[in-house]
Amino acid sequence: MSERIVILDFGSQYTQLIARRVREAGVFSEIHPCTLSADEVAALQPSGLILSGGPLSVYDAEAPSLQPQLLELERGDGTPVPVLGICYGLQAMAHLLGGGVEAAERREFGRADLTRVAASGEGASGNGTIDDDSGGGALFDGVPEGSTVWMSHGDHLTTLPDGYEVIARTTNAPVAAVRSRRQPHYGVQFHPEVVHTDYGREVLENFALRICGCEGDWSPASFVEEQVAAIREQVGEKAHVMLGLSGGVDSSVAAALISKAVGERLHCVFVDNGVLRKNEFAEVQEAFR
Repeated sequence: MSERIVILDFGSQYTQLIARRVREAGVFSEIHPCTLSADEVAALQPSGLILSGGPLSVYDAEAPSLQPQLLELERGDGTPVPVLGICYGLQAMAHLLGGGVEAAERREFGRADLTRVAASGEGASGNGTIDDDSGGGALFDGVPEGSTVWMSHGDHLTTLPDGYEVIARTTNAPVAAVRSRRQPHYGVQFHPEVVHTDYGREVLENFALRICGCEGDWSPASFVEEQVAAIREQVGEKAHVMLGLSGGVDSSVAAALISKAVGERLHCVFVDNGVLRKNEFAEVQEAFR
């Protein structure tokens, strides 16, 4: 799989929605814990990196931190890996780079009207071109002035890191979106992944297609084909596979893919452990035989 957006999960309740929106844009995405090392992220060869939101403050003792090396990753062609920080992801990025993050006078939760801010200079994009300065450039392409966004945060940026500039604001958030003038790094204080943000789908699509330069030709069907081919290669022509099948989503999907790859050489084992739901043992067997 040549194109993928890696999403690092900092504990947001919306992380799965981020992955869904990116996939709807025709780009494969996968979620990993924010503790994944920079080397492990690099090994995934991401076309772009998204830092999710999270429930904590960057100043909490147990708050997850952002590894500096993640902002220095390069793609196979030598261009920098574009980064988009969402809510806590933006705050973690700004905090790491020397920006100011403080608790807001009151927690902002709900809808807000987004005002784009004309940037003072040109920003970099991941494909080696220069982003324009018309209020966020590529990230907000097709996003109307005054469109509604969804805010859910207690902390906010008060000072930008060196080399960053504001590209959008709201009435209560003077820093609603930022970008780096040197690297293809962006951040938004709002949540583009939720339906309450009117043009959030376009924001994430712009990041994946315009900033990361992805083709947008991925589909769930192509994912199935790729995984089936990978299973066939791993198992070989004669080996058999034994699978523990619970009837849940994970093992059921695994069973469907492996069955498609190796056919009758798949042998599923379903154990009645004595604490199953009523009729579950019979129903699972009926569904998979």
